[in-house]
Amino acid sequence: MRQQGPWLRAAEGAMLLGPDGVPAPTVFAEMSALAARTGAINLGQGFPDEDGPAEVLEAAVQAIRDGANQYPPGRGTPDLRAAVAGHQQHWYGLEVDPDSEVLVTAGATEALAATLLALVEPGDEVVTFEPFYDAYGALIRLAGGVHVTVPLTAPDFLPDEDTLRAAFSDRTRVVLVNTPHNPTGRVMPVEVLRTIVDLATQYDAVIVTDEVYEHLTFTVPHTPVATLPGAAERTVSVSSAGKTFSTTGWKIGWLTAPPLLVDAITTVKQYLTFVNGAPFQPAIAAGLRLPDAVFAGIAAELSVKHDLLAAGLRTAGFDVFRPDGGYFVLADTAPLGYEDAREFCLRAPELTGVVGVPVSAFVRPEHAAGYRSLVRFAFCKRRSVLAEAAERLAALRPAS
Repeated sequence: MRQQGPWLRAAEGAMLLGPDGVPAPTVFAEMSALAARTGAINLGQGFPDEDGPAEVLEAAVQAIRDGANQYPPGRGTPDLRAAVAGHQQHWYGLEVDPDSEVLVTAGATEALAATLLALVEPGDEVVTFEPFYDAYGALIRLAGGVHVTVPLTAPDFLPDEDTLRAAFSDRTRVVLVNTPHNPTGRVMPVEVLRTIVDLATQYDAVIVTDEVYEHLTFTVPHTPVATLPGAAERTVSVSSAGKTFSTTGWKIGWLTAPPLLVDAITTVKQYLTFVNGAPFQPAIAAGLRLPDAVFAGIAAELSVKHDLLAAGLRTAGFDVFRPDGGYFVLADTAPLGYEDAREFCLRAPELTGVVGVPVSAFVRPEHAAGYRSLVRFAFCKRRSVLAEAAERLAALRPAS
């Protein structure tokens, strides 16, 4: 029997192994390839198809012209670290030291990777909500951790308090909280976050928050866990610029945490990418200092885009779950006669000319039954693309 190396365990943790034990393409790559091959509209992957604020783009161009093209400081440029600290204070009232409590990373994914590799020892338990962003499972496995999940089920996609409490134990090292949540779009209520803080305190666990959609909420405001009493001293807050400013290809993320945690995470991070995105760091610093109205406008435009796509889905006969924020809307194919969302997605080019991603890709196989008929569609696209997608979807009729 072949011995599993860390990379193979990570692939298994992310549900990326084929039946022969060889890593298979992710469902995102699979569905994107399907869309490209058939000419279908790709609403599977969550990346925008238009640029963000001109001020941010111009700042990057100017930084390149000014010569910001070599290695930046290991923890990030002083200006970006100051901008992150200013952002936390301005939006949330959090006092953060830019020199000792901020670390700039290659996107939020590297921040999460470095954090889990730094804090989790083999056998430690990491609690997440399920469905979960696919990288979580892989990173937990890569760190040698044990992945414990708390289900979020339709229609409200909120955790049951008893189940949440039962997920914690003396072996819990980290609880990873994604809010606003991918893929459900749910913003975790403050009362749920308070329970998490209480449990993390009781079991001396570290809270790691993935807040990349923090500015992309519609009717429910985002509350960072670190703002709650007793949370800041044990919380690593992770975010990035890609989703807010439509610069996903720049891979500029960051985390804020108490100095000892930042030091530990930096020790790992320096052996991952070392540093990244020198000319993009001053551009994101400029973005974080844009007026509040710019952030409000970005969220408002995204809400309009959601409504445009959701209308087409409802006309087609899907049950649609309105998100609180983020890039994605979930739709149930069961009313259309399709109990298996993966089967539906594979047939979607011929059925609708629109491709999504089955939500079962975000859960472990043994838990997939509860999400079997759900599809995630991305609405972070141009209005014209969404209008065309809505028109195609509206022509769909229930399966006979």
